[in-house]
Amino acid sequence: MQPFLKVAFMSTFILTSGFLLPLDGQVVGRQPFFPGESGYEATDRPASNSAVDFLVRGDTLWVAGGKGLSWTTDRGATWKNFTNVAPFGEESIAALDAHGAVFWASLAGSIKVGDEYLPVGKGLAFSTDNGGTWQRIDQPMEPGDMKVYQLQYGDNKIDALAVTVDVNNITYDLAVTSDAVWIASFAGGLRKSTDMGATWQPVILPPDHLDSIAPEDTLDFDLSPVNRPDLGLTGNLNHRVFSVMAESDSVIWVGTAGGINLTTDGGISWRKFNATNQDYPISGNFVVAIAENVVNGRKHIWAATVNALDLNEFRAVSVSSDGGASWLVGLRGVFAHGFGVRGERVYTGTDDGLYCSQDGGRSWSGNDRFVDPSNRQRITNPNTYAVAFQAGDLWAATEDGLVRSTPPPDGCYATDWTVFRAAQPSTSLSDVYAYPNPFAPDDEVCRIHYRVEQGSSVTVQFYGFGMTPVRTLVRNAPRNSGREYDEIWDGRDDSGQQVANGVYFYRVQVGENDPAWGKVIVLQ
Repeated sequence: MQPFLKVAFMSTFILTSGFLLPLDGQVVGRQPFFPGESGYEATDRPASNSAVDFLVRGDTLWVAGGKGLSWTTDRGATWKNFTNVAPFGEESIAALDAHGAVFWASLAGSIKVGDEYLPVGKGLAFSTDNGGTWQRIDQPMEPGDMKVYQLQYGDNKIDALAVTVDVNNITYDLAVTSDAVWIASFAGGLRKSTDMGATWQPVILPPDHLDSIAPEDTLDFDLSPVNRPDLGLTGNLNHRVFSVMAESDSVIWVGTAGGINLTTDGGISWRKFNATNQDYPISGNFVVAIAENVVNGRKHIWAATVNALDLNEFRAVSVSSDGGASWLVGLRGVFAHGFGVRGERVYTGTDDGLYCSQDGGRSWSGNDRFVDPSNRQRITNPNTYAVAFQAGDLWAATEDGLVRSTPPPDGCYATDWTVFRAAQPSTSLSDVYAYPNPFAPDDEVCRIHYRVEQGSSVTVQFYGFGMTPVRTLVRNAPRNSGREYDEIWDGRDDSGQQVANGVYFYRVQVGENDPAWGKVIVLQ
């Protein structure tokens, strides 16, 4: 997930009472969008450096990015980006899925309330022609004047909290089947639409104190993600929904802050698996991703399971080969975000880079080094949020860029990677810039971006106020012609000490050409 979504993810999880009102209302409605006419930008790089989801459809890789939707049909040589055109403008894409020609995407943003950024659901977009044209709809919610309503479940009437705002009502995941779309939202819970988003039905999941529900049961609980004593409602962690995966039209897996839920009858009855109700349970009740593959002829369900409230829970990857009856736990202590599968091989993106298992989760091999030998680009932050396989290529979305490699048939990783970054192209020797700028050395690195038109040696140096030498990044380093390069500054001087806040000047000398100058603001 993208950095701001990751922070929002954790902040929403610890929220225990009420919802904040939005600063202003937003009514979107249904808006047709025709990318084939003028909606997308063709370029040699993606729109975003980070992404939370991939979607593979034949020869096309779709990327749910921090600045909209991108796709490539030629292994990243060229990209088409939805940029600043509804429905994919400045908003992030928080989830992406498809079934047949029907595509769905969720849109997300954030607002700052005090010192905290809170997630905002910006609605959903769908296409019925393989992404050719799109329509956008509002974030599903109840009418603004509603507080509590009732849902009929068998002979039971279940009181439900009316969710009437978009703050904290963000769709983190979705799943598309042949007859429905399922969305997983923190505030809005699990919802289902069978009429392309015209109407949405809240789906009732078990409360925290029950391991299963069916319509013939006699039940007494509230459908609410938070405690609302002012409305007479008791909240349930299992009604805070973060992930959903459709195994078929009728078999749906749902991850919440209270465990993993399974239905085999299209969402009517449910069984819940959590960290305490089985002999061999999942590691933690906060379930942020679910995937499936087949290993040795048996279907495996993979879950990124994170500690919720119980001190005995922990971060790990939990996998079941018996339909959830028992779970094997691996990668203990690792925060996993998403999965990518290729046959019996499964990858997961984590805070520590990529991990790969070829034996059903019994053993794992890791990789946190992503270097592109063609232009010396390297990933400085290995946090990885999304993984996908396409035609032999392994794709990963790190916090610092997209990467691609072609693993060997019998191994998890190749040595070399191709790095794709959303930097503004440099068109000449004098077109040199630094990004991000300003930058905070404790949290990020600064890149000096430049172009080499003919093979030359390059020197990049930093100076302080009064042109005092501060740091030499490279000196007379050989660089190939016709390529763009980044030299990375970590905010430290030649002695290894972090520099003070202020303005610093950089000098880029390419061969015998006139040097290019620029400035960087360090602001910690």
